[in-house]
Amino acid sequence: MSYDANYNSVKIFSRRNLCREEAKMEDGPAFYGFKNIFLTMFATFFFFKLLIKVFLALLTHFYIVKGNRKEAARIAEEIYGGLSDCWADRSPLHEAAAQGRLLALKTLIAQGINVNLVTINRVSSLHEACLGGHVACAKALLENGAHVNGLTVHGATPLFNACCSGSAACVNVLLEFGAKAQLEVYLASPIHEAVKRGHRECMEILLANNVNIEQEIPQLGTPLYVACTYQRVDCVKKLLELGASVDHGRWLDTPLHAAARQSSVEVINLLTEYGANLKLRNSQGKSALELAAPKSSVEQALLLHEGPPALSQLCRLCVRKCLGRTCHQAIYALGLPEPLEKFLLYQ
Repeated sequence: MSYDANYNSVKIFSRRNLCREEAKMEDGPAFYGFKNIFLTMFATFFFFKLLIKVFLALLTHFYIVKGNRKEAARIAEEIYGGLSDCWADRSPLHEAAAQGRLLALKTLIAQGINVNLVTINRVSSLHEACLGGHVACAKALLENGAHVNGLTVHGATPLFNACCSGSAACVNVLLEFGAKAQLEVYLASPIHEAVKRGHRECMEILLANNVNIEQEIPQLGTPLYVACTYQRVDCVKKLLELGASVDHGRWLDTPLHAAARQSSVEVINLLTEYGANLKLRNSQGKSALELAAPKSSVEQALLLHEGPPALSQLCRLCVRKCLGRTCHQAIYALGLPEPLEKFLLYQ
């Protein structure tokens, strides 16, 4: 027993000595020296990073002053971690327009603020008002000289933003003030955006203002192709009614190819009723049927339409083809019996 007691007392004593030695090492100059080096390195790194950001911010401001906003936007994306938009120079007018605060917006305009101030990405207050669907703010800006066709660095116009929000009122106001309904193919297309989001009213307003119903954007295709891709049934139906080519999509890919990749049987039926060619093949050499998921409802719908169409269907397609894209108006002018007129109009 005495041997065990002695052994335990020695063990406890050794542990205490070890702890004291460790405490001495922590309190010693070597530990403090290492700690100071670490803190110095961390502070230097933080200061260096801050210095870079300050330099880039000054460079951004320099490019803004010089008018090179594309380069300013590129640098801003580096500063803010690759965000799609940077609000470093966002004005109170932008805030008022974005939030639909008409009284505040009018007060700022009365104080002499330039209605055409833009952010680093060339986003104007009019862009903001249209994106929020604030038609009163948009009209006030336009009445005070806002650029109706101003472009952001991404090629978006206020009209594009209005179609994005689905505000038919904003679309009408912009067109009244001279907005271009159809832009070059490399710019963001308002009608494609309206169709993509299912805003049929905006789409119809644009088509009534002579937008090409067959406008093909390399990345998106035609409006009908976009409508089929996003399964916007109302837009698909209206585009077909207004004479959109049922087989014109994105290069060799037809609207039927786009619909076959999705799950809407209703879109498939609409396209086939308007004479979509099931045998056409895309750039990969595949037909719409080959793109459909096996044993799916879409595949079944395509199989049902593989046979020859009825004679009445062929006659309807032939009449509509002869009348061209204006067939919708021409059929009304023919003075046909009501049942025949409704048949030709798919009613």
